[in-house]
Amino acid sequence: MAATAYVNGSYRPLRDASVNIEDRGFQFGDGIYEVLYVHNNRLADAQLHLARLTRSLGEIELNLTLTPAALLVIIREVLRRNRVSTGLVYMQVTRGAARRDHPFPAVPVRPSLVITARTRPAPPRDIAAWTGAAITLPDDRWGRCDIKSTNLLPNVLAKQKAKLAGAYEAILYDEQGYVTEGASSNVWIVDATGTLRTRPLGQDILPGCTRAAVLAQLRDSDFPFAQTQFTLEDLRGAREIFLTGATSFVKPITRLDGISIGNGHPGPAATLLLDRYLRHIGAA
Repeated sequence: MAATAYVNGSYRPLRDASVNIEDRGFQFGDGIYEVLYVHNNRLADAQLHLARLTRSLGEIELNLTLTPAALLVIIREVLRRNRVSTGLVYMQVTRGAARRDHPFPAVPVRPSLVITARTRPAPPRDIAAWTGAAITLPDDRWGRCDIKSTNLLPNVLAKQKAKLAGAYEAILYDEQGYVTEGASSNVWIVDATGTLRTRPLGQDILPGCTRAAVLAQLRDSDFPFAQTQFTLEDLRGAREIFLTGATSFVKPITRLDGISIGNGHPGPAATLLLDRYLRHIGAA
């Protein structure tokens, strides 16, 4: 069966789906996106993703008249038409098509909405086979990383550098030497004292939905925990490093810039939290 996309009110074969060449998403990256994971027809953290979409749209003053409930109906139909029960949903909203000019269109135009889905592997069963490596890079992105914008060129370049280095992720740090986040993930450490740490929310990191779900899983754990900044030096001296994200789930990083982290194996925090998160999404 041919893949199907939802584009501006209709379902079309993916090979025929298109948007206007003057769409502001294409011209300016003037848009917002979300990626949702689905496992056995169950959308992971759907309400968190739709709430974040709504917030991001508000931050760039983009009005989408469809409600979150209506979006869920479309998402489920896209999944059904593509016969995807375990995989990813990609959703993008732009300000629409208008004559190319930097300010918003004087007369608002209809926003563009595109939703696609594709099959992806089931979540990992063996954490030892789910480890990855990372490199560190300066964070040269824009100042509103809390908005899930389609402006991803710095992230793309960082990911490419990681790929060329044989790594899964690029972990970014700011001008003061504090870790911000990964190119496509939030970053956590267990520091040298045994405290589990992740950077607090602000305009410099994305409010990750998986991050929020994992935070909820910490409520009855025995791990000392703090939402606090940590430095590149803290990162390199950590007992554990792991990432969270819609496609990373909870992913241990066992090598950083070519050096082993801890004993080079997944640690107890990542092991516990991956198990809890997979149970949370119905995958364990």
